[in-house]
Amino acid sequence: MPRNNRPRGSKRNSSEDEPQDLDHVRYGVKKTVVKNGVEFTVQTHTGRTAEEGKKWICPHCNLTFGAGVSHIVAWESEGSTDKRRHFHTNCWEKFQGRLF
Repeated sequence: MPRNNRPRGSKRNSSEDEPQDLDHVRYGVKKTVVKNGVEFTVQTHTGRTAEEGKKWICPHCNLTFGAGVSHIVAWESEGSTDKRRHFHTNCWEKFQGRLF
């Protein structure tokens, strides 16, 4: 019989029973990045939650990619999210400029 190191009568931590908010994992963590004096809000995205058949064009390499491809979503912090762009992860690292 396996040994139980938990003291008798101890109760489980109540935080273990609370449901975890996994939205920040599914949609990525937002962070702020400055490139060439322009402040961007950047978020990773797995691409798994995208609609079937959804396609994006990477503004750096101009290649198309679709759902299921992990990528970076970026937009200028001073602008609206309507101007967000979807980059290949490597393309975002190389990107130096402004979003139009």
